[in-house]
Amino acid sequence: MPKNEELLKQAHVLGFKTVKEISTENLYFVRGNLSNEEKKTLADFLFCDELYEYSQTEDFMIEEKSNLFHIETALKPGVTDSSSREALRAVKELGIHGVEEITSGKAYEIRGELTEAEIEKIAKSLLCNDVIEQYKIGFVEPAWANEHDGKNGPNTSVETIDIASMSDEELLALSNERRAALDIHEMRAIREYYKEEKRPCTDAEFEMIAQTWSEHCVHKTFKAKIDIDGASLNDEQKKAYPDLCVNSIIKTYIKKATDDINAPWVLSSFVDNAGIIEFDDKYEVSFKAETHNHPSAIEPFGGANTGVGGVIRDVMGVSARPFAVTDVLCFGHPDTPAENVPKGTLHPKRIISGVIEGVKDYGNKMGIPTVNGSVHYHEAYASNPLVYCGCAGIAPRGKHRTKPSAGDHIVSLGGKTGRDGLRGATFSSMVMDASTGDFAGSSVQIGEPIIQKKVAEVLIDARDQGLYSAITDCGAGGYSSAVGEMASTLGCDVDLARIPVKYQGLAPWELWLSEAQERMVIAVPHDKLETLQKLCDANDVELTDLGRFTGDAVLKVRFSEKEIINLSCGFLHSGPPQRKLKAAPPKEGRALIKYPEYKEPDLNEALKAVVNHHAVNSKEDIVRLYDHEVQGGTILRPYDGPEGNVPQDAAVIKPMETEGKKAVAISNALNPRQGLLDPYAAAASAIDEAVRNAVAAGADPEKTAILDNFCLGDPNRPETMWALIEMARSCYDTALVFKTPFISGKDSFNNEYLTSEGERVSIPPSLLISAMGIVPDIGKVPGSDLKKEGSSIYLVGKPQFSFGGSVFAELFGIPQGESGAVPPFKKRSG
Repeated sequence: MPKNEELLKQAHVLGFKTVKEISTENLYFVRGNLSNEEKKTLADFLFCDELYEYSQTEDFMIEEKSNLFHIETALKPGVTDSSSREALRAVKELGIHGVEEITSGKAYEIRGELTEAEIEKIAKSLLCNDVIEQYKIGFVEPAWANEHDGKNGPNTSVETIDIASMSDEELLALSNERRAALDIHEMRAIREYYKEEKRPCTDAEFEMIAQTWSEHCVHKTFKAKIDIDGASLNDEQKKAYPDLCVNSIIKTYIKKATDDINAPWVLSSFVDNAGIIEFDDKYEVSFKAETHNHPSAIEPFGGANTGVGGVIRDVMGVSARPFAVTDVLCFGHPDTPAENVPKGTLHPKRIISGVIEGVKDYGNKMGIPTVNGSVHYHEAYASNPLVYCGCAGIAPRGKHRTKPSAGDHIVSLGGKTGRDGLRGATFSSMVMDASTGDFAGSSVQIGEPIIQKKVAEVLIDARDQGLYSAITDCGAGGYSSAVGEMASTLGCDVDLARIPVKYQGLAPWELWLSEAQERMVIAVPHDKLETLQKLCDANDVELTDLGRFTGDAVLKVRFSEKEIINLSCGFLHSGPPQRKLKAAPPKEGRALIKYPEYKEPDLNEALKAVVNHHAVNSKEDIVRLYDHEVQGGTILRPYDGPEGNVPQDAAVIKPMETEGKKAVAISNALNPRQGLLDPYAAAASAIDEAVRNAVAAGADPEKTAILDNFCLGDPNRPETMWALIEMARSCYDTALVFKTPFISGKDSFNNEYLTSEGERVSIPPSLLISAMGIVPDIGKVPGSDLKKEGSSIYLVGKPQFSFGGSVFAELFGIPQGESGAVPPFKKRSG
């Protein structure tokens, strides 16, 4: 089986060369009162595909043979088990009523000459991710949900914190202890608020403030005042920054580009869950790209899986139907020797396989085609993989409602709440180290795409019937973020006791902050609630009435009658104090890329080497795992042409609702090697390439919009901020040349790993530009495949060739007399 073969390859990469064979079995633990006939029905009909599997229900024995080892894994208590949940639903449909609970696991048979210590190491490093799983050499004991934490009733305990009387040292200790990622200025602002309130802070209030003010949610770095070290600048750089200061990157560069272009076909930018542009007179299309980096580093499948799920919900949050998914992935080298992998991190090969499986699982199960993406490798991504997930949606124009009213019900649709994803927003705002996996298990979310698919279908009907007045997704920060943002001016009254839970024992702050997946929050007028309930019942979607919007600008949260949170919306959403950061270019002479000494290669061999390089070679083995054509609207696939094997520059999709010949082109561009050498040129190159890719697939350059996704290291390091402001300045300059407005974006910082030796490993400055353009005529989509033998090939324009950041330079060095700079972007070429 392919899965077994892949595990064997990974074992060998990890250094276990004596492993001869690995076989895998699925385990299902069923608790309840079942007859032998019912057991056999479950085993043979539900859990097993009799075409290529066998089942066993009794008399499990471990065969005692030399060099044969048996290892079992199961999920830890409280971890979402979506396959078991669906199995339990199917059991009820089969009419088997004696089943109380189902949970799943894996069994592995390993053959080879191995010591007990080596078997333990294989279990920990290859078969089990101890962030979410447990293992046993032998038979594992499953964890049952209703035994989670041993608590079978509600937990209403609330801790109070006397922040008002704390010293600065105590404030920072509190921030660190609760992993709030707040600095001293932010902690002082919280202290002052509670001094005025003359009361202690509850644990739920502190956690909500930390989430609301996190880098992930409020984008503090992009809004910061950045002072530039003038003494480190050359004359040209001083001209670019005459004030030696950038006050808010987003206002100075990114949003300003959109405002200055002022394209009338941009319907919404930077104010909603996704950017929206005009498709035609009837429809609008939306686009959003997110990152899910830290979660994917510690639990690759779950991190990537919920990254895709989260960005799909962003599009659902603008009342749109998702019609396409994208994925751009950055990994460490898969052949990295095991001894070179930093302590506390997973091997890149394991991260790669988990992330790819996670992306595939969510899009495929929701029935959304994965149409565009790319894969990049660099040694600095080994501990910090980047997982960019994108989604495009379509909606009738004028149907997206964004204004809740006082008295509207606060309604949650979708999944139940557990401890998955706790403090995910603040976790993603921190630098990782060897201990991250020990405390971050609760920050990992587990996806259930089938639930989200049903929620998406309900929301389309609810939109068309006018059943809600506002909508948002429940992502980072859970209800705290979703309800908090929706009630930011109105205020609200929420009862946590109404929240459906996966298991008992969650504290009130955990109920409020949990990032359990597949939940949407909508504002529902009272006279529409009954109709919505009937719609949800018909589609097997759970509806929870959490409370109401009040109109008093106070956010109140309680558990039945017990007060949990009472915060001024003005304080909570005025944002933290503006951060003050410093920027300076890297010191002269510091080599960010070391090229080999140039020796002129044989050009035939050089061509083969370049084509075989990981930045150029085929990624077809990954791309073919995704469904590109579900929904039937894909016009240009990732691989196309007469035989379906030619890689394309962009995808072209015609959403099923639309008429006529119009379609949408989606493309992307990213080059981390250029980012290390020249952030300004790298950003210009990314915009240039993304736009050219879309235009090459038939997009109208006058109706093409772009998204920015910045991923960098620690913003407290001046060289990180220099790379950021240079990229942002280039985004403004280049977007104006192309007249491509930014309609949405996202940033991810602290993509660094602190090794046990104290060394900081930061990713290359990585800017993903995604483009979405309107294709006027699907009959004129050219594709990149050559159409006719004997046709002429032209180079259009007069590019200025140079070798900086190129694959050729990485392999052979910079040819004598040639430029080692990143190829410059020229406003006019030709």
